Amino acid sequence: MIAKHPIDKNRIRKVPKHFSWVDHRLVRNRHIERFSHCAAALYLFLVTVGDANGLSYYGDKSIIKRLSMDQSMLQKARSNLIQNGMIAWQEPIYQVLSLDIRETAKRSPMGQPHSLGSILKKAMEKTA
Repeated sequence: MIAKHPIDKNRIRKVPKHFSWVDHRLVRNRHIERFSHCAAALYLFLVTVGDANGLSYYGDKSIIKRLSMDQSMLQKARSNLIQNGMIAWQEPIYQVLSLDIRETAKRSPMGQPHSLGSILKKAMEKTA
């Protein structure tokens, strides 16, 4: 095993009291593999600007400007994250959702997941 040591010992990161970093399960449990590049950028942005409850109030215009997207790209990124159960959105509020629910989601007697993302995905499939 390779021993790891900080390269710059004067700049070791510390979790700020009012924010947290991206959950390592995002990669370890392969959630990120279901994101488009725009969705990954939006998720990182929302994690960065969210409060302790994962809430942020950034509007479309601000997000589009900061992430160099257009409206269509933002809508697709947001839908991608909602469908995968990573965020909730009720204009004007975004909420980054806990990964705990995704990993311990109980199934109904019919075998269907009880996540908002899966319910929305099923509803969209029926209307398509």
